[in-house]
This record gives sequence, C-alpha cells and structure tokens, in this order.
Amino acid sequence: MGRYLTAEEVKREHIEKLGDNLGSLFHELENEVSSLHMKWEEYLELFGKTPSRIDLLNQSAPVFFRIVQDSLWENIILHLARLTDPPKSAGKNNLTIQRLLDLVDTNIIETISGQIRYAKEKTSFCRDWRNRHIAHRDLKLAIGDYVEPLKPASRANVKDALESIARILNTISEYYMKSTIAFDSIVGPGGAEDLLYILDDGIRADIERRKR
Repeated sequence: MGRYLTAEEVKREHIEKLGDNLGSLFHELENEVSSLHMKWEEYLELFGKTPSRIDLLNQSAPVFFRIVQDSLWENIILHLARLTDPPKSAGKNNLTIQRLLDLVDTNIIETISGQIRYAKEKTSFCRDWRNRHIAHRDLKLAIGDYVEPLKPASRANVKDALESIARILNTISEYYMKSTIAFDSIVGPGGAEDLLYILDDGIRADIERRKR
C-alpha cells in the first residue's frame, strides 16, 4: 500500500506536470475546492440528511445550531463567489478559476472556456447574495421595500455550482495528469457525524438520568 503524499510533495508534482504558473495556481485552487467540498459535506451531514438529525440538534442547542447553520451556509456562498470572481478586482489579483484560461494548453482552452462560463452562470446567485445580503446589506431589500428579490439559493443550486467548478479542475487534471479528483469523498473522522453521535448519547443519558 502506497504512502500518502505530503502537501509539499503534491504541490511539487503539480508544478512538475503542469508547469510553474499553471501548477501553482491549480494546486491552490484544488485546495480551495477541497476545503469548500468539506464544508458542504459537513453542512449536509448536520442539516441535509434526515429530519431526525434536525430534531436532535434542536433538542441539544437550537439557538447555537441555527447560528451554525446560517454561518456555514453564508460561508459556502461566499466561497463559491470568490472562486468564480474576476482575475482582478480593486487593483488586486484574485485566486479564481478565471485565471486558468490564460495558462492551459491550447488543446483544452475551448473546453475550459466553456466550463468557466458555465460555472459563472451556476454561481451567479452566490454573487447576488454576497453583494446584497452577506458582504453588504441592501437597504431596500432589508426593509422590504419594492426591489428585485435575491436569486434563488437552494441546496440543489449549491450542488450544481460545486460540480461546475470541480469539472474544470478535473478536465485539467485528466489532461495533464491522466487522473481525476474525488472532491466529494474527503471528510474524515472528527467531523459532524461524530458530533451527532455524541449529542445522541448525551441526550439518551440525560433522559435516563431524569428517569432515575
């Protein structure tokens, strides 16, 4: 069984196979997308699996877990918006998938261009939420004055957005490294599922204690 590569070894491999500029950019984008998928999987583990899990959270600490739910959701929306932002804003360079277009091989540039356009379309709701609700609070929207409502933002929308970004990185990975990345299978021990078991055990113990 082969050993796992360290983060530095993975970066060196990316640079070796994709070149200095593209390899460095790809490496950081892969880390960002992996982190985003992890947050999304944890969100779903807590709030998107079964009603019984919501009941468990509400029995444990309803106010706290509502804050966690809203904070995680907004963080994920912001993360998606950042990844699809323009290469430069306010005179500053951004880490974004749009930077890939100037660096990939001409054989896949048309494919990547189309995939980036698609990802920008699938994440347009994220930028609307960021600009008018999260990073800034649109006054008319806040007070209920007549204004265009926020673009719909559902779990299905987030899933489509995540997949559209992952598809770009996997197109590049397959072309240069003959492999793809399983972004949706990276959550290990110590996550939300472990917390749910502990909460369930605690509530059961409390019920037994009260009975006694």
